[in-house]
Amino acid sequence: MHEKVIYLDFDGVLHPDEAYQNAKGRVFLRDTGKLFEHASVLVEQLAPYPDLGIVLSTSWIRIKSYSWVCRHLPNGLRERVVGATWHSRFKRDYDETLWWRDASRHRQIKRDVQRRMPTSWLAIDDDLDGWPENEMDHVVFCDPESALGNERTQQALFKCLKSRFGQHQDAS
Repeated sequence: MHEKVIYLDFDGVLHPDEAYQNAKGRVFLRDTGKLFEHASVLVEQLAPYPDLGIVLSTSWIRIKSYSWVCRHLPNGLRERVVGATWHSRFKRDYDETLWWRDASRHRQIKRDVQRRMPTSWLAIDDDLDGWPENEMDHVVFCDPESALGNERTQQALFKCLKSRFGQHQDAS
């Protein structure tokens, strides 16, 4: 069990928002850009923190599957994944499925935090719906269009990683 985790959304974070699945199951961006185009930014920012695990907090897991999502994550992120806020067993329980579908991202993450009990955690998301003021230091907000391609967001992430997880290790 990882004591320190990042809760990671995909759309609006690793690439611009508006990812869709076509009838053949292929995932694509509606507008310009490519899937996971900003993943390298996150890989680089997390490099000095080798003990950080990633918990996937993306709707992709519910739509595709945990294993599919992990297989398609870029190297540098894939090996950090320790779990997800969505679990396939929720599909067998209608109430769980409804709860997860209707809950804000904050509620989904907080539920996982209560179950996983990390010593420290941070969310990276483009959705601030439901985040209380007293927990805003637990989330790095990404503009849905520029995602982690935004320099100010990258600076905010750097500062949050340092304050939340301590002095980083030299990656060289």
